[in-house]
Amino acid sequence: MDTTLQDPLVGQVLDGRYRVDARIAVGGMATVYRALDTRLDRILALKVMHPALAADGSFVERFIREAKSVARLAHPNVVQVFDQGMDRAYVYLAMEYVAGCTLRDVLRERGALQPRAALDILEPVLAALGAAHRAGFVHRDMKPENVLIGDDGRVKVADFGLVRSVDTVTSTTGAVLGTVAYLAPEQIENGTTDPRVDVYACGVVLHEMLTGAKPHDGDSPVTVLYKHLHEDVPPPSATVAGLAYELDELVTSATARAPGGRPNDAVALLAQVRRARAELTAEQLDAVPPQAFAAEHDIAEDRTSVIPRSLAIPRLLPVNDDDVPGAAAGNRTARFETSGLPPRRWSVPPGRGLLSLVVAVLVVLGGGIGVWYINSGQFTRVPPLLAKTEAQARERLRETGLDVRQVEHAYSDTVRRGTVISTEPGAGARIRNNDSVTLTVSDGPETVKVPDLADHGLADAKALLRQGGLEPGMVTRAFSDSVPKDSVIGTDPVPGTVRRAGSAITLTVSKGSPIDVPDVTGDDLDRAREHLEEAGLKVEVSAEQVNSEHDAGSVAEQTPEGDSEAAEGDTVRLTLSKGPEMIEVPDVVGTSVGDAKKQLEASGFQVSEDRGLLGLFGSTVEKQSVNAGRTAPKGSTITITIR
Repeated sequence: MDTTLQDPLVGQVLDGRYRVDARIAVGGMATVYRALDTRLDRILALKVMHPALAADGSFVERFIREAKSVARLAHPNVVQVFDQGMDRAYVYLAMEYVAGCTLRDVLRERGALQPRAALDILEPVLAALGAAHRAGFVHRDMKPENVLIGDDGRVKVADFGLVRSVDTVTSTTGAVLGTVAYLAPEQIENGTTDPRVDVYACGVVLHEMLTGAKPHDGDSPVTVLYKHLHEDVPPPSATVAGLAYELDELVTSATARAPGGRPNDAVALLAQVRRARAELTAEQLDAVPPQAFAAEHDIAEDRTSVIPRSLAIPRLLPVNDDDVPGAAAGNRTARFETSGLPPRRWSVPPGRGLLSLVVAVLVVLGGGIGVWYINSGQFTRVPPLLAKTEAQARERLRETGLDVRQVEHAYSDTVRRGTVISTEPGAGARIRNNDSVTLTVSDGPETVKVPDLADHGLADAKALLRQGGLEPGMVTRAFSDSVPKDSVIGTDPVPGTVRRAGSAITLTVSKGSPIDVPDVTGDDLDRAREHLEEAGLKVEVSAEQVNSEHDAGSVAEQTPEGDSEAAEGDTVRLTLSKGPEMIEVPDVVGTSVGDAKKQLEASGFQVSEDRGLLGLFGSTVEKQSVNAGRTAPKGSTITITIR
């Protein structure tokens, strides 16, 4: 049943912008939806905090603060945060949408991964965390569920919901934040979090990728926490025999129980991973874990199980004749034991009977060998060929007795051009000798040229970009005397530039030829409207009015201002005047000139002095042009006569 049908948010539009289309996942703190940004016409992920948590003001404040922190992590392996907001009871983050699956999905489907694949996933994860650590943040909840693997192969770290600054220490009283299977001992004991807790979690994730299982399990979370505190994470080779020593070293180093025994941060662990990879041979990197064969192995054992049973030839054990009632020389008795079967008593006639038994054993044995040949002798397994060149892959298949059926090509952001992305059947598959394998070889990242969109309408330009494998990005507008309004002037990058498929292209769209905006301040409304419409502009009158030096009913303000530039059809907003603000004039007669000016200017008036011949050397105000207690327009001039 589609549970999204029962979700009240599906179908709603948040903040008049984000249309919620489907629920993707539900977590402990928030629900993630696929949504459409109707303003930019792009798909994104919307992370909406659970309403119960949204009622906690301090939690919301932390949620927003952390969102702003993550938004500063501009890294290709970090899921980007575009926007944050609140609509009614919904507090949300708008984030990059990654079409694909999580590492958890991969592990659930495939079990253990080849070392090469595990390191290919771990390296971009560490690069993302390294950027966070060097920016001063700790993720605190690293686990396979938070590692996204896009359909294009790109790896991104998601859900920095528990992110903290490096120097933050949080108390675990009453609760432990994070996921118990990946918590470092110091997180459990005292809540201390620094980059090394992420290093520990990555070591656990690497162990899980190499073995298909978490290193610590138990009947309850408390049991798992206890093991983190008191037991070392075992080396992967203890579970998967034959794994390289360098891989054991990586896991052991990253998961040291004492923080001081681990690399200082993800950058240091990444360097260690790259050194280990350089020391591993191709065979060690491409070693197929046993889990990959688990189902086939079980079937093969069923088919050839006659071999061990036939080889468990009954062993003749002498039995004391006294133990057998009625024993006689002509009726000798013996006991045979077979592996896994209880002792049975067989009556064995001498001579011919013994010969018949030997013949029967040989027939069974021969039948077992025949079954083995039919079921296994004619088959082989597809060798691991990832990251090998086409020539190397062909040679390896030839050595195995296999042939190349055909070679297909595909784009890849992670596999080097000219090397094998995948095979059909896949590595480790059991096929007949002399059968053939299809190779898929990387053409490198898919790249396309930016088309020339000049003079195309905006809608057409966006459609052409999408048809060409690109995405329309930010739209800016500029005046142009040559390009019609609403048509594209140019792109950034310029036409002909090669870009990776899916890249966003900035469009500059014409506003048409610029128009000089008439200055209509001080004009009455009808005259102002006439001037603006004659210039090709629209008029909008504000419902509010303001005091100004202009007469009541005339234009006090306009946006955009007079003598600026606008596009044809643009709207000019007019604000009408309520007339000047009237202010009571203070009494300054008899005061000194300095005090009089201070009082009048503080009340909002301009001051003019009238000294005449008799007041050239005077210092006291004899008269003021507007009597005290009367009102005058704010900003008007009051003349004081000095004696």
